[in-house]
Amino acid sequence: MNFSARSPTPLAVLLFALAISALPVRADELQDIDRLLKQSQHAQALERVNQYLSQRPKDAKGRFIKGLILVEQNKVAEAIEVFTALARDYPELPEPYNNLAVLYAAQGQYEKARQQLEMSIRTHPSYATAYENLGDVYTKLASQAYDKALQFDSSNSAAKNKLSLIRDLISSNRLPRSSSAPSGTSTEPTPPSAARTAPAKSTETKVAAGQAKSGATKPAEKPARAQDGSGEEVLQTVLAWAGAWSKQNVETYLAFYAEDFKTPKGEARSEWEAVRRQRISGPKKIEVAVESPKVTLRDQNNAVVSFRQMYRSDNLNIKSSKTLVMVRSDGRWLIQQERGGG
Repeated sequence: MNFSARSPTPLAVLLFALAISALPVRADELQDIDRLLKQSQHAQALERVNQYLSQRPKDAKGRFIKGLILVEQNKVAEAIEVFTALARDYPELPEPYNNLAVLYAAQGQYEKARQQLEMSIRTHPSYATAYENLGDVYTKLASQAYDKALQFDSSNSAAKNKLSLIRDLISSNRLPRSSSAPSGTSTEPTPPSAARTAPAKSTETKVAAGQAKSGATKPAEKPARAQDGSGEEVLQTVLAWAGAWSKQNVETYLAFYAEDFKTPKGEARSEWEAVRRQRISGPKKIEVAVESPKVTLRDQNNAVVSFRQMYRSDNLNIKSSKTLVMVRSDGRWLIQQERGGG
């Protein structure tokens, strides 16, 4: 989960399927608005949803879509008002609480985000997205707590190590952009879906978690040479990258990054590499696993890989969402950008 002031979404702003009337004209209206939102025609979508809600001011699905549109327009305060009112009027629904947590986290208000996620879980105890997001919020709160501990005891080496590792995992976190409005139109309520939506993709590859753990495979030690820009080759590169990290092979690990790699904080490449060398070689043991990866090919030379990263070392065990922006250069897939979020 990533936190930025840019239009946020999981933690995840969700696909949301609520019961709506069986009247076809009503479903068609919402589908048209949803289509405008997916096409990034936000002004038109907002005008249409306002017209829709003028006739049905209590309609939950229409109000939810309006909240998503406002998020896309970066009208955070207005979006918070919409989701707050929706949670008040429909307290049995978990999604509005989750989306409020997204918006609060984007503003750095992690305690408020935590409270909203706990409300979401109380409403829907088996809501996996809220649990995952809550874990990400706790990671942020842990970072703040370690930082506070060091303010009182700057010689606390354990706190320093934990803080540096946590910051390394979440330093570039940004919430994925809200890209899809609710799509469900059935007359029966449907349970919340895995809520990580993304812009329209040309090709998408999903791999079962069991196939993706770096420890379960023997990836190549160098970036794989790609023949046709397939999703499988991109995935093998990511697994090899995780394998080099696990083996603490610093030089091989760094070789997976493109020359124009965008460092997380905009620091110089040499400075970033120095920090990575220290953090990779420092622990006695590191284990990195890639779970539930999803590869999206933008074209033959550009891809995006989202997955759950499982990091374990001597004194730290962290699960987080990560996204790698990949570029194909000289026949090899390399990492151009690294950030949190799916």
